Amino acid sequence: MEYRILGNSGIKVSVICLGTMTFGDQNTQEEGFTQLDYALDQGVNFIDTAELYPVPPRAATYTGTETIIGNWIASRKNREKFVLATKIAGPSAGLTWIREGKTDFSGSQIREACHASLKRLQTDYIDLYQLHWPTRKANFFGRLDYIHTDEPCSSFIETIQALEQLKNEGKIRAWGISNETAWGALTYMHEAKNLGLPGPASIQNPYSLLNRSFEVGLAEVAHRENLPLLAYSPLGFGVLSGKYLKGQKPEGSRLFLWSDHFKRYSNNNSMSATAKYCSLAEKWGLPPAQMALAFVNQRPFLCSTIIGASNMDQLKMNINSINIRLDEEQMNALAQIHAQASHPAP
Repeated sequence: MEYRILGNSGIKVSVICLGTMTFGDQNTQEEGFTQLDYALDQGVNFIDTAELYPVPPRAATYTGTETIIGNWIASRKNREKFVLATKIAGPSAGLTWIREGKTDFSGSQIREACHASLKRLQTDYIDLYQLHWPTRKANFFGRLDYIHTDEPCSSFIETIQALEQLKNEGKIRAWGISNETAWGALTYMHEAKNLGLPGPASIQNPYSLLNRSFEVGLAEVAHRENLPLLAYSPLGFGVLSGKYLKGQKPEGSRLFLWSDHFKRYSNNNSMSATAKYCSLAEKWGLPPAQMALAFVNQRPFLCSTIIGASNMDQLKMNINSINIRLDEEQMNALAQIHAQASHPAP
């Protein structure tokens, strides 16, 4: 396993991070325990979750993932062996069951959400506490275009001060942003600097062969401001594995269970690009999923790739991507496909 430093935090994390959004829906608690045990045994020391999970979000399953991880921590008594990240949910009209719909990033809501996560996770501290998505309308969650509105959003200063207070109390070690834009990232860093406080340690945004929009404006920010990427959906909801080509929807898969919710990466352009990527993988004798993950693992602005799996075969293959190194010729071949279909699934 490879390890990198998480931005300005000084925390060392594995390049492969175990994402857990299937725990409590696609995966039972027993299956979640097995995944967590195996990942740690393979050198994965970074686990990512959220109060929102499992996904797709529903009132009936809300907080189920954190609860499973908390039960695992209590059972294994191994908290010091891994880095734990979770997230506070942002505002959404459709998520009224989360904190009674008061999902802003005010000081009071940050404290309430963090304390609730600590209780569910059965731990005294969270290593990385992340703002799941902005409190303002912007081009995230599958949008490339930007339509400006003057609607108010939570105060950046109040949010930073609340997070710093949690750090001072030992409740969190570092904080990060997620689904953010270049303007949002730079504003958090600017306001933190004015306050004489550390800014965000990382940014968790989507990044894959089907969605390289991070490179347009945020890659330079990541490099120059020490704000490394935690890449989520590196397989585009499993599309880059090739299992959905030719209209297939394997039983139990996300597109089989929730085709409307997970259609972001399954449009015609994405499927066309995926077929080309899979052809390259076959030519090189690589499983398409491992090739796609190896590409993400090698990006210079990346800190960690967040993998997810609904079964152990997928998990083993995804973790093993750390052992694959694509050479310059292979990276150039992938770039040629990217030039033909730059952002098929933003």
